[in-house]
Amino acid sequence: MGAAVVNTRVLGRDGALPQGDAKHDAVEEMFDRLAPRYDRMNRIISLGLDRRWRRHTVNALATAPGARVLDLACGTGDLCRDLATRGCRPVGLDFSAGMLAVAHVDAPLVRADGARLPFASGTLDAVACGFALRNFVDLDAVFAECARVLRPAGRVAALDATVPSNPVMRAGNAVWFRGAVPLLGRVLGHDAEAYRYLPKSTAYLPPAPVLADRLTGAGFRDVRHTTYTGGSVLLLTGSRA
Repeated sequence: MGAAVVNTRVLGRDGALPQGDAKHDAVEEMFDRLAPRYDRMNRIISLGLDRRWRRHTVNALATAPGARVLDLACGTGDLCRDLATRGCRPVGLDFSAGMLAVAHVDAPLVRADGARLPFASGTLDAVACGFALRNFVDLDAVFAECARVLRPAGRVAALDATVPSNPVMRAGNAVWFRGAVPLLGRVLGHDAEAYRYLPKSTAYLPPAPVLADRLTGAGFRDVRHTTYTGGSVLLLTGSRA
């Protein structure tokens, strides 16, 4: 039998977000717990729009058939499946053993940390990442690793939740993600604390222009950021210099 899962609090007793090593451990354990029912709740949270957002992400990579693409923080493998449908050769990577265990994909899967990618330099054509930037402890290290493993001109496309700048959309976003989503998590028995963390975790991400500057600093050019669904979802893209 495997080791018992230790229920590490993902939020402090005062509701504070974890930092550093505490964040790494708490987030890993949280996703291990959520894995069996994660896909179902993800569809509910996104109102089914997550499929559209992933299509935008795959389109932004502009890969040729046969391209070798890393699905960074792949979770249950949704982006791996989308990439394979486009004729790519995806490989999924995640630090959550629970997520990898329930992934239903034909692509190879690797358990590793995004800040220490187990790939040789310049061997990948593209990197896709779905709703994980805010879960990394050292985002600059992750961007640097993406640059290292990509060939010159290789593409990166990272999708994540964000807070709308429009006051009306921001209010609606707060009602849904900070009010309704934690309630649904509790009512459906999907770990209420985790679904309080997920909306709050957007606070980890700096504003989109700052994210773009940090991606540029890691060795990318033509860096752009686009938002969807009233500014509640961000897509960050760039090409390896």
